[in-house]
Amino acid sequence: MVVRTLNSVYSPLQLTAFRRHHHNRAFHHLQFSRFPIIIIKPTLFSYRNLNTGGFHRSYSVQSFVDSVIEEFEALRRRRIRASSKSVLTSNKELVDDKLRKQVLQKGLLLEFKKDSERLLLAVAQKPDGRRNWIVSDQNGATTSIKPQQITYIVPGVDNFNATEISDFNQRAQNNLDPTLLEFAWLELLEGNKSMIFGSSEPVECYCAHLLLSRDEVYFTRLDSKGSCSVYGPRPTVQVEEIKRRVIAKEAADKELEEFVQLLRSAKAMPPHGKPSKCSWKAEDKIWQKIESLEAFAIDACKDDVQKNTAGVILKAMGLSKTAGSAVSLLTDIGYFPVHVNLDLLKFNIRTNYPDHILSAAENILQESLDPDRDDRIDLTHLKVYAIDVDEADELDDALSATKLHDGRIKVWIHVADPASFVKPGSLIDREALQRGTSVFLPTATYPMFPEKLAMQGMSLKQGTICRAVTVSVVLHSDGSIAEYSVDNSIIKPTYMLTYESASELLNLNLEEELELRILAEAARLRLQWRRGQGAIETGSLEPRIKVENPDDPEPSIRLYVEDQTDPAMRLVSEMMILCGEAIATFGSANKIPLPYRGQPQTKIDTSAFNHLPEGPVRSSAIVKLMRAAEMDYRKAIRHGILGIPGYVQFTSPIRRYMDLLAHYQVKAFLKGDVLPFTSGQMEGMAASVNMNARIAKKLFSSSLRYWILEYLRRQPKQRKFRALILKFLKDRNASLLLLEVGFQATAWVSIGSHVGDEVEVRVEEAHPRDDIISLKEVVQAT
Repeated sequence: MVVRTLNSVYSPLQLTAFRRHHHNRAFHHLQFSRFPIIIIKPTLFSYRNLNTGGFHRSYSVQSFVDSVIEEFEALRRRRIRASSKSVLTSNKELVDDKLRKQVLQKGLLLEFKKDSERLLLAVAQKPDGRRNWIVSDQNGATTSIKPQQITYIVPGVDNFNATEISDFNQRAQNNLDPTLLEFAWLELLEGNKSMIFGSSEPVECYCAHLLLSRDEVYFTRLDSKGSCSVYGPRPTVQVEEIKRRVIAKEAADKELEEFVQLLRSAKAMPPHGKPSKCSWKAEDKIWQKIESLEAFAIDACKDDVQKNTAGVILKAMGLSKTAGSAVSLLTDIGYFPVHVNLDLLKFNIRTNYPDHILSAAENILQESLDPDRDDRIDLTHLKVYAIDVDEADELDDALSATKLHDGRIKVWIHVADPASFVKPGSLIDREALQRGTSVFLPTATYPMFPEKLAMQGMSLKQGTICRAVTVSVVLHSDGSIAEYSVDNSIIKPTYMLTYESASELLNLNLEEELELRILAEAARLRLQWRRGQGAIETGSLEPRIKVENPDDPEPSIRLYVEDQTDPAMRLVSEMMILCGEAIATFGSANKIPLPYRGQPQTKIDTSAFNHLPEGPVRSSAIVKLMRAAEMDYRKAIRHGILGIPGYVQFTSPIRRYMDLLAHYQVKAFLKGDVLPFTSGQMEGMAASVNMNARIAKKLFSSSLRYWILEYLRRQPKQRKFRALILKFLKDRNASLLLLEVGFQATAWVSIGSHVGDEVEVRVEEAHPRDDIISLKEVVQAT
């Protein structure tokens, strides 16, 4: 069964029913020569029966439904005969017939497609070339349209006045009643009867067109040519499915509306009155939408459903469909803090430990078993210095030194012994392997081991007897290694010093801190020896930031700059390199598979940079020539930059899993046990560990940069910063090092400036969330 909506400009209203058989099934069709088949008025329901000469009936709203039923029954009882002139043999013939009769002429009222979303009414004015027409639309605009843009020509209208389009359109909208589509659909389906109501009024014709063209439930467009369309009723099963989807969509729209209202309410609240983050998780439906927004904000949507959900919410909130908009929205409602670390979320960093891991760590602390107790040497008589950054949460290493009778220096590098607490393959070890490294950020530290186990069990603590693996080294007078040993030990750290306080003690040159001065002497010897072996110094200024209460809109930021040439930092650095060389030598001599690190490159000719000032300028130029480190798990390889024959990172086993792997291997060898890992196994494990380490490094760098920009954003506009010109990028655009901040940025500098010169700059703008920093040189008046 089909229903046709056609346009014509010929005879008055005619309604003809005709029947044809198709595959032994009777279908009844209705043909309208002037108007679409369904015309509905809210308070008046009418049709014409042409076989009886025509009549018109009107009904009140109160009896509307009964009236419709009566009309249905009357039409069922009435046999409508089709005239031979109106019978067409196929849909195609009917459409083609109407297309031949359809001639566009001046004064006709038509509907046309303005663009992909808008349909407008317009009056034809005059031809524009061979096929196009100039029309005046309902907005008063005159435009040229193509024939294929016309979607409907209103019948029964001649010489229509364009100024009356708005009134015509309003009357049509007022007369629309989509509920009668269902009545027509039911009647057409039931017993293959033909049932339709119509009128010759142009407004009602247009209403019928609007109803059919907009209907997505009961009727479907079977064919269309230009402004002529053929419609047919959908099957019952399809209508029921569409209705089900419509109901589901209405429920979803209502749910969305309620959620959007919740978001707007949260946005309007004062900062300290906004809902807590956990409150958004109370209801699953709300939490799913918040999850979608969060995933969209960090570009981590797991499927199109999440992406589409976030897009719909952002659109409903009047926001653009971007990750930045999602971040702003989640911040405005209090779900994200103002300074949320998006990279922390993007990289899916583990910030907490599951309960079973915490329980296992607690059991280890309570048992407090030391498998190496009988093999430890007692070094508690030594004065032990633990030197680290101020914000260090756990301490991995400490130092001791003395002078032997022959004048040679002996140093002890004491390293924390987490391998005495956890075994390879244990629950805690597997968790540490998955993490790969502790993550250090200006706002927090996310340790590789559960915090309580790391701090109370593994970490070195002042005045407390601690387990350690001690590497002792006797130096030749030139700084090379004369003797070394590796032992399980117990120590009792004497001092816990920051780099600043250690440097102060060195500068005071106190007699009672003789051991510290011996360590400094050993560091000078080692540096001198390594330089002779081709070592290249790349010390520079490094910024450090500590942020208190990072979830506050204006958290406290403490910034300081580390000078890597500082005496205390150089002392610790040299001792760590010495330890790494000794372990590499020990491993190679005993054929122990270890994560040997090297840089086997040809010697860099630093004399080519002698024209550059020493310090950050020269170091930044040399760093550009350095190759990435290489790894070998069978034997030591030369580390050209450090100027040593081999190197193994060994001094941070609480913080770095590769250091812990080295401890597992060395301790097993010391005990005479089978080594837990082959070189191949270590290489396989290193792949995932090193990937996590790179992520942690990238996260640290991005977080540090964010907080530096936030620090600069808060500075008074008039504040001047000293900046060192490192190099020129293009023309007068230079790479600068802000000396008070330890931060590199770019700015245009005056003509006549040179690499190594110091200039003054101001911060023009700084936007940490957008990673924008703009500096401007302060030119001194002459």
